[in-house]
Amino acid sequence: MIEPQQQAKHPVSLMAGPYGHPFHPILVTVPIGAWTASLVFDIASHVTTGPGFLAQGSLWLIAIGLIGALAAASTGFLDLFAIPAGTPASRTALVHMTLNLTATAGYAAGFAWRYGSYHHPGPVAAGPLALSAVCLALLGVSGFLGGRLAFRYGVRVVDEATQASGYTGPDRVGAHSITPRRTS
Repeated sequence: MIEPQQQAKHPVSLMAGPYGHPFHPILVTVPIGAWTASLVFDIASHVTTGPGFLAQGSLWLIAIGLIGALAAASTGFLDLFAIPAGTPASRTALVHMTLNLTATAGYAAGFAWRYGSYHHPGPVAAGPLALSAVCLALLGVSGFLGGRLAFRYGVRVVDEATQASGYTGPDRVGAHSITPRRTS
């Protein structure tokens, strides 16, 4: 394995999570889940009577997502520092980060936009709803790139020799070779 690739597999700090178990992927579930539910609440506020509780719930979900995004971003930055600069993985990580920061800024703006109507709730207005939809779409593209970082480039994923230990047992001692399956 080449040195830059190996470098991207190891944490730069224990705060990023131990080798083979990064914290960033688990932390991103908070903003993704909260912001997805927020959009569902936004849409539901247009199809129910008494939509105020849904609009208020959506605002709370956006706030939860913003707090979760801060935690996810802090560990994501640490993982970014592990990637050698100037590589395709580094460029992908920078686009991933930019999309996430843009979406987070959009949600922060959406929170401020909605906050004034918190005590006079009605259905979520078209502007904030559209902003949430655009930001969630950005997160989807960013998530695709995050998957590319992990599954294609192996960022913060253990090396194949370590992975092979999960496929050995008493009957397969020493069977560490990895042979690709043939597809017909």
